[in-house]
Amino acid sequence: MKSHETFVKVRYAETDQMGVVHHGNYPQYLEIARIDWLESLGISYKSMEEEGIMLPVFELKLKYHKPVTFHENLKVETRLKEMPNVKIIFDYSVFNSNGELVTSATSVLVFMDAKTRKPIRCPEYILEKLKD
Repeated sequence: MKSHETFVKVRYAETDQMGVVHHGNYPQYLEIARIDWLESLGISYKSMEEEGIMLPVFELKLKYHKPVTFHENLKVETRLKEMPNVKIIFDYSVFNSNGELVTSATSVLVFMDAKTRKPIRCPEYILEKLKD
């Protein structure tokens, strides 16, 4: 499935008293990577919202393999797990500056009508962009 790489530099404010990235910051890294993945395909998250389509997170699983510290450059690999329907599922691998896997994750988002707040199918124009 389609994959994309995004690079994020760890900011000082994202670290805790031990000098390690606080676990609560990883969902933000994944969101940055997910939006970057969409944009790499020519899909604007902002335009989707303007069309009345929302993508709330339904499920998020993270596994922390190694600590990350201030000023490290992280590479986030974002992969589409399967063709979306009502849900879109992403797998992520986060690597440190040495190329070591530091975090792995999966997120499940649901396409939702902004007005009715009910699930909808993935828009056809997104499915077209995902075809090989």
